[in-house]
Order: sequence, then C-alpha cells, then structure tokens
Amino acid sequence: MAKASTKSSAKATKKRKVIVDSVGEAHITASFNNIIISLTNKKGDVISWASAGKMGFRGSKKNTPYAAQVAAEECAKTAHEAGLRKVKVYV
Repeated sequence: MAKASTKSSAKATKKRKVIVDSVGEAHITASFNNIIISLTNKKGDVISWASAGKMGFRGSKKNTPYAAQVAAEECAKTAHEAGLRKVKVYV
C-alpha cells in the first residue's frame, strides 16, 4: 500500500504587525454601491478596515446608513483591541 504524503506544499506566512499609536485616521469612502471604512495610523498603514459588503449586506442595502453604522462598529472594535483610541475623520 502506498504511503500518504502529509507534507504541505503551502508556505506558512506570518501576519504583518502594524505599529498602532493611540491616535490615528479614519478614511471613509462612500460610493453609490458600497461604503468602505479604513482606520490607519499617522503613517498611513491600515490597522483595520470594513465595508458594508464585508458585513454581509448585498445589493442596494449596502449603501444605507445602517450598513455604514454596522461596518464602522466592526472596524472600530478591531482597532480598539489593537490600541487605537482617537481618530481624525477624513471623508
């Protein structure tokens, strides 16, 4: 009987670590089809991001105020766990 190969061909990649200050920037992009929120440090490296589509909204529901609120809450929760406390908002 042939031996089963247990060796994985995919390399294990490390998740890159972003340096998080207590003050950062919130970049909000609202198009006709989606809302994207990115939280960055002062240098511009993305700490956390979320969109209405990533939160599970589809079609015309992606561009609603409620979808933007859900995406902002998810993005803020992830960034708060990383150490971000204050943001400057750019629309």
